[in-house]
Amino acid sequence: MLYLNKLLPIFVLPLGWVVMLLVLAILRRKRWPVIAALALLYVSSMPIVGNRLTYWLESRYPALPIDQVENADAIVPLGGIFGPPVADGFLPNVGEAGERLEAGILLWQKKKAAWLVFTGGRIPWANQAEVEGAASRRAAVARGIPDEHILVTREVGNTVDEAMAVADLMRERDWRKIILVTSAWHMPRAARLFRKAGIGFVPFPVDYQTSRKGPLILLDFLPRAEGLQKTETALREWYGILFYALTRR
Repeated sequence: MLYLNKLLPIFVLPLGWVVMLLVLAILRRKRWPVIAALALLYVSSMPIVGNRLTYWLESRYPALPIDQVENADAIVPLGGIFGPPVADGFLPNVGEAGERLEAGILLWQKKKAAWLVFTGGRIPWANQAEVEGAASRRAAVARGIPDEHILVTREVGNTVDEAMAVADLMRERDWRKIILVTSAWHMPRAARLFRKAGIGFVPFPVDYQTSRKGPLILLDFLPRAEGLQKTETALREWYGILFYALTRR
């Protein structure tokens, strides 16, 4: 059950359905599954679909100016910051969610909290020599944050684990509130889990992907790989929220 929420979306997201429809077409030798698969792929790849689904997530937690962020005991950027690891001496392989790291560093520099906490993310099936928090720690130290003001949680595998690890750390150190940093499209699910873990937090969403400003244009209705990626990401988040609601987590 631990990683069920990561495996089941394969069968409910657009690409999963496309593959299943094509397999059905081969097995049954029918034409309609192919047509349905192409139609689903087209609709899912339209930027307007991915943008609207993502916007509904991001709009729940609007962007907040740094000067308006409440002070807290610690700043906690969630994992997913780095891509595949690189050898020593190379530039860090910062991924698409690199703004989580940047925001955490900037909030500390603005003295919004005394501690910067990274989570010990490790994907169970990936060949990682160290937890992601160790790489985040090195990057923060290289940017001038004293090592003695940085903590890395125990090893975690997903957002549920992150919430529980942070909750334990807060109890150990008698902290009352953190600043929770994650991508805007991920914040609704993360906020639910951290709230469920009994954590007091100030949400600080970053890495916005969409905006409702501006008129619709023809390109919004033409399929693009970026549109499919946004649709997949947004549906996975909605699926996660539904999964935790049904399992009361």
